[in-house]
Amino acid sequence: MQNAEFVTFGGSGLDRAASERASDIQDSLRALNESRTALFWRGKPFLTPDDESGGLRLMRLPLDHPALSDGGLTVYLGRDGAVPTFATDLSAWTPDELPETLNSFADPSEQIHPFVPDGSFQELRSAMTRLSARAAELAATGRALLEWHRIHRFCANCGAPTDPTQGGWQRDCEACGRHHFPRTDPVVIMLVTRGNSVLLGRSPGWPDRMYSLLAGFIEPGETVEAAVRRETWEEAGVRVGTVTYLASQPWPFPASLMLACHAEATSSEISCDPQEIEDARWISKEEMLSCFAGLHEVLPPRKGAVAEHILKNWVADTLD
Repeated sequence: MQNAEFVTFGGSGLDRAASERASDIQDSLRALNESRTALFWRGKPFLTPDDESGGLRLMRLPLDHPALSDGGLTVYLGRDGAVPTFATDLSAWTPDELPETLNSFADPSEQIHPFVPDGSFQELRSAMTRLSARAAELAATGRALLEWHRIHRFCANCGAPTDPTQGGWQRDCEACGRHHFPRTDPVVIMLVTRGNSVLLGRSPGWPDRMYSLLAGFIEPGETVEAAVRRETWEEAGVRVGTVTYLASQPWPFPASLMLACHAEATSSEISCDPQEIEDARWISKEEMLSCFAGLHEVLPPRKGAVAEHILKNWVADTLD
């Protein structure tokens, strides 16, 4: 697919510097004056306006900055150019107000830390398209890695507490000797077409009128192609034949890897499973153009999502 890697959160060529994750090297990197860390609070990165681009920058501070007095775990993201770059969890800090919108699909609230007044913690889903490719990849990596540590503090083998090692890319259990590694959940997301139309669906709880491509988790022992066929049938009652790979996107909400595929439908009748999706419908290319223009009752997928990227290429006939 043309421009397959130019999706949000991917394509920046970040040097993850895996050879620098050993504890002795990490100690040396953290002591360097030039090292920097991004800040996260409950999964929200700390962002500041970028006057040059009109977008947002991922704030990165020295590791001895006063804001880190509230800091929890710090993990190593790699090198941004020559700069050793980390991510620090500040979730132990409590802002003056906790809005009801926290943890919602697109939390609009922002939290300002008293030691860093020229920016705020913002929901990454809403901010992702205003970041540079490098900043978006760093933010996605930091968010996913810190969230993995938050929910994997105990050994899945024996239940004992585990300790972060390898710059945050591993957790070790001293009790039984097991090593644990960051989890990534593979998800298929399908451009299901039949003639000039594409199959779109919506899940309960999404913003009003928003539709997207069907998607679902790949199960153990299942190929990507089989997952595409199974999920399309389970969610919409539509059978598909040929399946081809299009693109992928890291999706750190909390730790998915979206595998976008093109599937050719062999049936057209829709029968939604209400346990899976709220509604599904066929949309023509002409209607999809109206959706993107805001002139249709259906709203397109969120900007920055791989579904939007795929649909725009489908409409423009640039999938191949």
